[in-house]
Formats: sequence, structure tokens, C-alpha cells
Amino acid sequence: MKTLVVAGGNPADWPLLADFEYYVGIDRGAWYLLEQGLPLDLAVGDFDSLNEAERKRVFDTAGEVQRSHPEKDDTDTQLGLSAVFTGEPLAQVTLIGATGGRLDHFLANLWLGLEPRFQPFLRQIRLADRQNSLTYYGPGSYEIQQEPGMKYLAYCCLTPVRDLTLTKSKYLLERQQVLVPTSYASNEFVTDTAGFSFSEGVIAVVQSRD
Repeated sequence: MKTLVVAGGNPADWPLLADFEYYVGIDRGAWYLLEQGLPLDLAVGDFDSLNEAERKRVFDTAGEVQRSHPEKDDTDTQLGLSAVFTGEPLAQVTLIGATGGRLDHFLANLWLGLEPRFQPFLRQIRLADRQNSLTYYGPGSYEIQQEPGMKYLAYCCLTPVRDLTLTKSKYLLERQQVLVPTSYASNEFVTDTAGFSFSEGVIAVVQSRD
């Protein structure tokens, strides 16, 4: 199921949206979905960023509301992703409104791919904004397709990584041992596909444009 999860980042930074089968609003993201004339199947969060009138509209419109306490261990985005995968383990999630703004929020969202509870769904999570598309990978060998308009590639090693090999890109690597989290940034596509492989760790691949 193609699922759009909307966090509270500014809609001006949203990418162009395709059609989705299920729409989830995280806290203020629920309000933004309604403001954009989009469905709201599930609203998750403590909703402390909404005023009373906004909360009422969200609660009255959403197909389902899961309200959390403001003081909690999980972020609203973590709760939202957990709810999605609990309800539909095969969901293909695009998370928007999760980059830009506060740096602590962005880092919490970036590191979602490292959490043990989300590891089984690693390849089903994509973060996107108007300039970037980020997907997660565990050990293996991959060939990725260039997304429309995306010129640049970054291989962001979120953990130590063994045997990182980059092929069919402007800058190549052969069995590189990455000892600390490192971003191999500003690589480029030379055709409409690029290849990479590694034997241990977690990598976020970012396609981007200026």
C-alpha cells in the first residue's frame, strides 16, 4: 500500500506528490494535509502545535485519531510509522515534512532507519522534499534508478560500513572500509542508473538537485 506520512515541516518544501492509497498526518502534518485538500486517513500525535479550532477540524475529519501524551519517549513521527507498519506491514512509506526546520527533528527522522523496530521495513521507507529523496539500505548489492531531475548522489554511511563499492557513478570506490559514519557526498549519475554494494552496516542513499 502506497502510504504518505506527513510530518510538520513547511508544505513549501514538499516534493511533487503522486497518488497515494493511504494518508497519515503527524501532529501539524494532519492539518497541512487538510489545508492542501488531501485525505486524512490517520492522524497521530499530541497535537500541541494546533490551536483548538485546528484540532477540532483534524479530529472531526480524520478517519482515525491516535492521540499521544505530550511527555513521551517516542517522537510523534516514530509513533506514526509504528502505527502504519502495525496496520500494514507491507506499506511503502513516503515521509515528507521531515527535513528542514529544527535540526534535532531532522536528525531524529534521519536515524529512523537505524531503529531495530523499523529494520524489517528498511527498504519500505523513503524521505523526500522538493530537493532530495532518501532511501535506506542494508547489506547487499544494488542498482538504483535515477529519479527525474535528480543529478547528485550521496552515499551516507549511518554506521561503520564494510566493503563499500561504488560503480557506474562519477566517483568510484572499491571495497572501502568505513570506520565512522561518513557521507560520500556530491557524487553524480553518469547514466540513468548507479550501482553499489557493501557487506555490513546501514546506508542512506540521497538523490538531490540544486
